[in-house]
Amino acid sequence: MDRGGGECPMVQKPASSRRKYLRIPTDQVISFAEIDRPDQLAVSRDVSTGGIRFEAVGCEINLGDRLRVTFNVGRRTIIATGRVIWAVETDPITQEVGIEFDEIDPAALRYLEEAIEPALESPGPY
Repeated sequence: MDRGGGECPMVQKPASSRRKYLRIPTDQVISFAEIDRPDQLAVSRDVSTGGIRFEAVGCEINLGDRLRVTFNVGRRTIIATGRVIWAVETDPITQEVGIEFDEIDPAALRYLEEAIEPALESPGPY
């Protein structure tokens, strides 16, 4: 849907100019669930110390839902909870979802920060 912004949706500004947290791209199977519900599988797209973006198939996720997500960074499994701050249908059965963490173990957060730090030092292919 065009909202009159005039920008091509495929053009992306550098993450540092539009995002609060540096995100590292991922492409791994994760699990997520509403609190006290069975886990479902999804594919993560990127992660930061502030949240995670993932793609879910065959379920309905709404703004404000509180979810628990379980994902790996290196050899460590991280479990965090957060709120859905955006959700977009990419096709009739697939949603792309953004979660902002509100609870994450401090040791897991430090590990995540350490995993992201090398990405800060390497400018990438831009």
